[in-house]
Amino acid sequence: MNSRGRPPHPDILTPAEWRVVEGVRHGLTNPAIARLCGLSSDAVKFHVSNVLGKLGLQSRSELRRWQGVRADSAMATRTPSNDLGGLSLGQVSRTARDLEATADWFRDVVGLAELMRFPNAAFFDCGGVRLYLSAAAAGPNAILYFLVPDIAAEIERLKAAGVVILSAPHRIHVHPDGREEWMAFFADPDGGSLGLMSVVAPNTGENQ
Repeated sequence: MNSRGRPPHPDILTPAEWRVVEGVRHGLTNPAIARLCGLSSDAVKFHVSNVLGKLGLQSRSELRRWQGVRADSAMATRTPSNDLGGLSLGQVSRTARDLEATADWFRDVVGLAELMRFPNAAFFDCGGVRLYLSAAAAGPNAILYFLVPDIAAEIERLKAAGVVILSAPHRIHVHPDGREEWMAFFADPDGGSLGLMSVVAPNTGENQ
């Protein structure tokens, strides 16, 4: 007799659960994750609860620091790098009350090259450093993102140095050519957030 229902998924989490987990690890609220993933807030809440049970975790904050990676991601097959501590500025983020108008201003008036734009974010090139604009009701602020060759190894180095890790490395975007963008966050001495970012190439595991 054929069994009913979905076949077991080959990864520890389903694709839908991974999308929700990446949102949690990026510090997004349930409503924000729901908008991003096209789900209801109740569905996101259900996924978070189900994932916590699967992983044996007790809280959302534990999930933010959980270091699991998708089985089909470039990060899962990367070659670890010995090039640690080589931080360079890769991105600066700012919020904008009117994202579309502010993004148009940076492009048309300031003259920055627009890299990509989404309903809730816009990215520009500033001479090799990326400017990330996001929509927010509050006034402008800034977060520094440091570009590193191996984000997983860098997080381990920072943990060993006693740095508070706010969120484990998590995939935030896959480019059309298969390159994956990964981010993680850690705390500065004043309790603020700093970001790490890596671009991981497909198949070869080569980091950029």
